[in-house]
Amino acid sequence: VQLQASGGGLVQAGGSLRLSCKASGRTISTNAMGWFRQAPGKEREFVSAVSNSGRTTVYVDFSQDRFTISRDNAKSTVYLQMSSLKPEDTAVYYCSLRASPVPTRRIVDYDSWGQGTQVTVSS
Repeated sequence: VQLQASGGGLVQAGGSLRLSCKASGRTISTNAMGWFRQAPGKEREFVSAVSNSGRTTVYVDFSQDRFTISRDNAKSTVYLQMSSLKPEDTAVYYCSLRASPVPTRRIVDYDSWGQGTQVTVSS
């Protein structure tokens, strides 16, 4: 499977962006999907994940109240709606696929990765 992330860009603090991750090559309806991010000089970190059905979502403290993950299996696409963006959200955002339908926060649990999309939030 190939994952293509898009939707990044430059936005002012307080603004919103919606990232998309389109999978090609096969269906992703049996796979959990995740979003991670990596800022310059920092390790890649978990942002959010969703179960194969979309019914279970996982967040961390910084994403819980501002980001929303969703998916459309018919379109083989996963979304990350980000609002109230802050300069510290600046990073390359990566989508990922897990062989299991259960979402987790661990990077090592994900098997396929997209190329990333840059999000820059100006103050």
